[in-house]
Amino acid sequence: MSIDPELLEVLACPQDKGPLSYDAEKDVLVNPRLNIAYRIDDGIPVLLADEARDYPEN
Repeated sequence: MSIDPELLEVLACPQDKGPLSYDAEKDVLVNPRLNIAYRIDDGIPVLLADEARDYPEN
């Protein structure tokens, strides 16, 4: 699955309000500043701070 580039341009991290990048291999949205990732469920980004996980995963 991939994410629409136009959608990616408007999405922001709920924690620091900065831009996110897309990791196609893991199908997650990544905030490299905080080293966290948000999952994507059925094409819908789950941008909840409580749902963020460490990135890269250890």
